[in-house]
Amino acid sequence: MNLPNRLTLLRLGLVPAFMVFMFVDHLSTRILALIIFIIASITDWIDGKVARETGTVTVIGTFLDPLVDKMLICTALVGFVELHELHIPAWMVVLIIGREFLITGLRSLAAKRGIVIAAEKGGKFKTASQITSIILILMILIFHSLLEFQPNAAWVLSFHSSSFGHSFTRILDHLPYGLVLLTTALTLFSGYLYIRKYRDLLNREFRMNAG
Repeated sequence: MNLPNRLTLLRLGLVPAFMVFMFVDHLSTRILALIIFIIASITDWIDGKVARETGTVTVIGTFLDPLVDKMLICTALVGFVELHELHIPAWMVVLIIGREFLITGLRSLAAKRGIVIAAEKGGKFKTASQITSIILILMILIFHSLLEFQPNAAWVLSFHSSSFGHSFTRILDHLPYGLVLLTTALTLFSGYLYIRKYRDLLNREFRMNAG
C-alpha cells in the first residue's frame, strides 16, 4: 500500500475520534476535536499532493479519498445540528449529504463503465469551503466553552458587561448559520457542475434502462 492510501486510512481512523471529542461538551475535548479535524484536513492535502507528484494515483485511492472526506465532513455537520447552541437547521445538512450521495453514485456508475471521475476544481473549492466553515464553527464552540467553564473569570465578566461583548456574541450566534448556508449553496452548485459535465453518461444509462 502506497503512502497516499495510508494517509487516507489514517484519516478514516480519525473520524470516530473526532466525533467522540466533538460531542463531549468540554473545553479540552472541543480543542482536541479541532486539532483532529485540522490534522485530518492536512493529511487530505498531503496525500493528494504526494499521489500526483509521485504518479501513485490509484483507482482505490481515487474512490476512497473522497469517500473518507465525505465521512469526516458529514460527521461534523450532523454533529453541529445536534448542538442546539449553533442553531444550524437540519435541512441544510440534508441537502449537503444528499449531494454527496448523488455524486458518489455518479462515481460508482462511471467506474462500472471504466470511467474515473477525478476531483474537479468546483469540487475542490466546495471541499475547501466546507473545511473552512467547520474549522470556524469549531472555534466558535471553543469560545462558547471558554465562557461556560470560566463564568467567574475577570475577562468573562468584563466581556459580558461590555457593548463589544454583546455585539460579538450576537455575531457568533448567527455566524454558524450563515457559514453552513453558504457552504450548502456552494456544495449544490458544485454538484450541478458534475452532473452537467457527465450528463451524457447519465443520458446513456437512462436510454439503456428505458430500452
